[in-house]
Amino acid sequence: MKYPVYNIDGKEIESTNLPKKIFEVAFNADLVHQVAVSQMANKRQISAHAKTRAEVRGGGRKPWRQKGTGRARHGSSRSPIWRGGGITFGPRNDKVYAKNLPKKMRRKALFMALSEKARNSQLIILDKIELEKGKTKEMAKIISALPCKNQSCLLALPNHDKKIFLASRNIKKTNIEDARNLNVLDVLNSKYLLIIKESIKTIEKTFVK
Repeated sequence: MKYPVYNIDGKEIESTNLPKKIFEVAFNADLVHQVAVSQMANKRQISAHAKTRAEVRGGGRKPWRQKGTGRARHGSSRSPIWRGGGITFGPRNDKVYAKNLPKKMRRKALFMALSEKARNSQLIILDKIELEKGKTKEMAKIISALPCKNQSCLLALPNHDKKIFLASRNIKKTNIEDARNLNVLDVLNSKYLLIIKESIKTIEKTFVK
């Protein structure tokens, strides 16, 4: 597949051939959904935690004798029906939500997401990015000249570049990631995928086996 390549001024300067194994994969919504759900589950952090009657402090002594008081019988003041007692069926932080999927499934779903971006013209390829001072203003000017302006955008770099990272992190609706760390969830969460031409080789080297 031939795809246009832009410069930092937003002008189409050439075209490049996209690898078929990565950017021409038939879309399977079920597989992509399964991988996206598993990634969201793996990122889930559990903070809510309720104590059971076995974990609540106190209640070792029987509140009153079994018979003769006219009141209902009770064995512990930490019973769930008492104020300050344990919680029945409350949230627990030991619950595991993680979902493990085979690497081949995750890789295939990523290729599907990338292919869909290319088919819908939501993939933007830059020949290179060069910042003189590494200022946010410079990076914002580059993005505003491209088709992804005013839209959510994920920038994938061939290698980690601290200057570009610092210049991009405060731009609204713009996320930045190394190409070798791309995943389905990040690609789906942004309308446009902005990659440097060199990033294609990084993706191929990292994910094509």
